[in-house]
Amino acid sequence: MSSNKDSFNVADLSTALNAEDRADLVNALKVSSSVFWLGVIVADIALDFLECMVGLESQHDDLEAKFFEERAALEAKYQKLYQPLYTKRYEIVTGAVEVEGGINDTEATNQAGEDEKGVPDFWLTAMKNNEVLAEEISERDEGALKFLKDIKWSRIDNPKGFKLDFSSTPILSSRTLF
Repeated sequence: MSSNKDSFNVADLSTALNAEDRADLVNALKVSSSVFWLGVIVADIALDFLECMVGLESQHDDLEAKFFEERAALEAKYQKLYQPLYTKRYEIVTGAVEVEGGINDTEATNQAGEDEKGVPDFWLTAMKNNEVLAEEISERDEGALKFLKDIKWSRIDNPKGFKLDFSSTPILSSRTLF
């Protein structure tokens, strides 16, 4: 073998190995080369796959953004259509209008024990009958919720979310919650 430690001489390797070892080494190098090129091919295929998947995800994101835009427009449209119903509900709850076919005034006065118009404790009752809200209402909350005459919901864009407006509520210092 050569005395220079930093140089490599194939001839030295050939003399050090017998014919069978040399054949095994050549085969190992061929397999190693094949595995390398197979890895390159697989990497190219994986890259193509990833590029395709990223493209599909991008298309999905574009469609989802369009969906959210259209849904927001549809919700806004129906919010306007609901408004007359909410106004009528407010009038009934506060007693501004009487409901035809409902309990007459004498029966309502006798049942409530007072001369209260409208639907007493409407929002408290509605919230207590809501499966999610009922668990959150404490006895302390009930005292304030009895005064509610109306709750108005509206969407806000910045920051994205909604707000609640508690109208005709003398107990709350701030009528709006975000």
